[in-house]
Amino acid sequence: MIKTFLKSIREFKTPTILTLLMIVGEVFIEVLIPFRTAALVNGIKAGMPMSQLLRLGLILVAMALVSLCFGGGAAVMGSKASAGFARNLRSDVFRRIQGFSFENIDKFSTASLVTRLTTDVGYVRMAFMMTIRAAVRSPLMFIFSVMMAWRMGGSLAMTFVVVIPVLIGGLLLIARKAMPAFRAVFRKYDRMNESVEENVRGMRVVKGFAREDYEKEKFAKASKDIAKDFTKAERIVAMNNPLMTLCVNFNLVFILWVGAKLIITGRGTVINVGEISAMITYGMQILMSLMMLSMIYVMMTMSWESMKRIAEVLSEEPSLHNPETPVTEVADGSVDFDNVSFKYSRTAQVDALSGVNLHIPSGSTVGILGGTGSGKSTLVQLIPRLYDATEGSVRVGGRDVRDYDIETLRDAVSMVLQKNLLFSGTIRENLRWGNENATDEELAEACRLAQADEFIRSFPDGYDTHIEQGGTNVSGGQKQRLCIARALLKKPKILILDDSTSAVDTRTDAKIRAGFKTYIPETTKIIIAQRVASVEDADLILVMDGGRITAQGTHEQLLKSSEIYREIYEQQTKGGENHEE
Repeated sequence: MIKTFLKSIREFKTPTILTLLMIVGEVFIEVLIPFRTAALVNGIKAGMPMSQLLRLGLILVAMALVSLCFGGGAAVMGSKASAGFARNLRSDVFRRIQGFSFENIDKFSTASLVTRLTTDVGYVRMAFMMTIRAAVRSPLMFIFSVMMAWRMGGSLAMTFVVVIPVLIGGLLLIARKAMPAFRAVFRKYDRMNESVEENVRGMRVVKGFAREDYEKEKFAKASKDIAKDFTKAERIVAMNNPLMTLCVNFNLVFILWVGAKLIITGRGTVINVGEISAMITYGMQILMSLMMLSMIYVMMTMSWESMKRIAEVLSEEPSLHNPETPVTEVADGSVDFDNVSFKYSRTAQVDALSGVNLHIPSGSTVGILGGTGSGKSTLVQLIPRLYDATEGSVRVGGRDVRDYDIETLRDAVSMVLQKNLLFSGTIRENLRWGNENATDEELAEACRLAQADEFIRSFPDGYDTHIEQGGTNVSGGQKQRLCIARALLKKPKILILDDSTSAVDTRTDAKIRAGFKTYIPETTKIIIAQRVASVEDADLILVMDGGRITAQGTHEQLLKSSEIYREIYEQQTKGGENHEE
């Protein structure tokens, strides 16, 4: 796992190494300063000439300045290295997610992926910063300070034999108690983000049912749970301060009391005032380095959980792969299903599709009808290989979809999904997702065919009208027509509309379908719909139920042979339709 994260350092390897070297230089000089200070104090006590005292003082000033430069340089380089590492890591995770199939994405909730890209990467960045700075500085400071204290203090250094075990034991106990609480926080972050995402996406429903108070209570509860865990952990970690204060005061009293006694009884031959001052400084350095190590331990524990969560994403292998020698050209828009069955997961008890056999000639129009959960959307998602068939094979242009380069296959298939999505940006920018090189004339033509040009031009900014995130500032019907225009711009070999005209009236729906015949006559058109009127003029109509194709034929044939189709048709024609945009 560590090797995986080290790969994200890349171009920030130099500032990382410079940070480590500067930290070593800073610690080395900081440890020498008390030694030189002791010499200055002893010199003052012995009546050393002013010129020598001035020289010693200037040496200390120079050492302090050099230490400051090393420390400042380490801070700058460390910040640059950690920020760059976090940027690379976030990009690596995001790129990995982009390569996931739907099956991979189904393993992680959207809220969890967002948390991993934000909160978890933030914790890992802090851990990286502490590793290259504090985690190097503290052990070095501890080792060098103990060595210098033993060299200068002699028997006085025995205070550390008592203090160090007490402090280490206490800090480890504190960190061990705090770890479970920190671990629990991350799982609750996922749940809270999930609640936020669900609420924002369904804001219209929330307000429509006046459920704001319920949603506020739900969010407050999730937030309170996180605050409770953090409070518990921070309360335990806060015990560091009184433990540290106890050890510092014990160390100070011991050194002053024993040191003063040694000075008086030994009359300055055993130890003198300079060594006493150095011992106090070294004692503080030792204890502070130990306290910092305990904080590093807690932070690394928190970050380890984040690292594992990020590593899960980075180590997740996409379930769909290109073959060794992929086909890079789709011959035509013909589609064949040969005894296809499909499950969304290996542990699923029931097939989403079962025993599907189907032949769709290139350029034909196919309608698909069926109830909710009948497998309509699942069927069409196998065509651009968003999922792979569990059994059997799906062929496009006469070749198994698994033989194609995935990008080539998906470029040949345009899908307007059941849940239409527009991105923040202008209408023009959203349309060019279909063809980034499309001219303004091509954009306008596609929009006219999708019956979108008229309402676009009614906006003050026309095609430069800004679309809010998720397309919240356009109606459902307008959003659907923009998504259809975007798909048309690809001029695909296969066009799939997954219930993509449900929010437009029947007259507009008819105009859109008429436009398909003139604009993309050679394109295979597969239309999933709830209205018989949307598919009755199709070359082939499929009726699906329970993941199977129960009937197929033309409108007239199905009226005679399919009870389900006849029932749907009669309900809609006798009851009339009242579809509004």
